[in-house]
Amino acid sequence: RGQAGPVVIELKYRETSTSPLITYHLAIDEGLRGPYVAEEWLQWKRGSYGKPFRFLDYAQGQGRAASGEMPDSDDHRDEIPLRSPDLIAVNTLGQFAEHPRVAALREFITDWHVSYLSIEDTRGQPEAGPQERLSKTGDNLPNVIQYLQEQHPDRLEQIYEALRRRIPRLEKVTADAMPDGRLLLQIKDAPFAQPILSRFASDGTMKMLSYLVLLMAPQPPRFIGIEEPENFLHPRLLPGLAEECRAATENSQLLVTTHSPFFLNGMHPEEVRVIYRDERGFSQVARAADIRGVAEFIKAGASMGHLWLEGHLGLGDPLVNSGAPADRR
Repeated sequence: RGQAGPVVIELKYRETSTSPLITYHLAIDEGLRGPYVAEEWLQWKRGSYGKPFRFLDYAQGQGRAASGEMPDSDDHRDEIPLRSPDLIAVNTLGQFAEHPRVAALREFITDWHVSYLSIEDTRGQPEAGPQERLSKTGDNLPNVIQYLQEQHPDRLEQIYEALRRRIPRLEKVTADAMPDGRLLLQIKDAPFAQPILSRFASDGTMKMLSYLVLLMAPQPPRFIGIEEPENFLHPRLLPGLAEECRAATENSQLLVTTHSPFFLNGMHPEEVRVIYRDERGFSQVARAADIRGVAEFIKAGASMGHLWLEGHLGLGDPLVNSGAPADRR
């Protein structure tokens, strides 16, 4: 904002732990007809001393791409024009089998799950039918429970066990088809013979159930984004939820935003990034483990949330120097 030039996004990634490092570069600028792709390329370096090779190179809808599993500088790069300069080459070419490296990036990005969980949506009664993945709003929660009941009952029981550790006296959750073809989500407490409808369950119960279904899915998204998971949850439950998030990173990358010191108390310094605005108004990111004194406090038994509340991080406090590092003016 308030700057000239394109918006640049750059990702560095490996498809597997032993794959070469790949760099994806995307620059979006704005012209008289609106936004367009000013520059887009994919490159990797084969071996420790190899020269970087761009196997996809585009600008304003024109460019070239090399095909094959392991493209290198000896391969021919075909000219493949796009219909419009605002189209993204990775999204277009990633749909073709002859570009597997491009397809792998496209599949990774389109598999991202950014949660916008709505408690009211989780209480709905959708049409019956199993669904593998929880939607961004959680409106298909009964369908995912049905899928787990039918295809992965052992995993569903693991979810119930995790839920029982956090919700007192909860026994199980069921998704049953009604005569009109809709699914009815019911929650049973151990002391009572009859379950209750999900619309009568607490907001915290529905939210914790939704997060556990998302994080413990048999085939979870490769990237999961969660915004402020502390809403509607008891503060004492948040360190445990942080543990569930950590366990989920065995199969997914997670990005969680929070304003809760209780959630932070379940995190390690190397897992935490503090975002603040500098004096120019731009967002900056600091790694908590790199902040002076944090490692010593943690070694002495302190928790990240307490360090944050007590001002030991030196930044991220909106009441002190507008959140910027306290030693800057």
